[in-house]
Amino acid sequence: MARIKRGTTTKAKHKRILDQAKGYYGRRKNTIRIARQAVEKAGQYAYRDRKVKKRSFRALWIQRINAAVRAEGLTYGQFMHGLKLAGVDLDRKVLADIAMHEGEAFKGIIAQARQALPQQPQA
Repeated sequence: MARIKRGTTTKAKHKRILDQAKGYYGRRKNTIRIARQAVEKAGQYAYRDRKVKKRSFRALWIQRINAAVRAEGLTYGQFMHGLKLAGVDLDRKVLADIAMHEGEAFKGIIAQARQALPQQPQA
């Protein structure tokens, strides 16, 4: 029976890993054992950070909305509550974009939210 030589498959596997490790520093880019560990860890970070990215952007949108709303004398929480009561159905991404690029339109949205809020008695 003929002997099976597996050099080509091993080389292909190694090449795939080393291609993924391209640009890494030191032995991480050219030593298969270390490159494999580096690529695996990079994949774990990439998987985790695809989720974290969504959190980070939501936090950024909230900060931008909060800054724009506080300039008009409301808090973020009051503003969002007012929007819900007014029936304005815009998500935070769109609100943040309007706040950044179209200030006058955003002031109109704030006015709608403020009108929908229940008036507090003067002390």
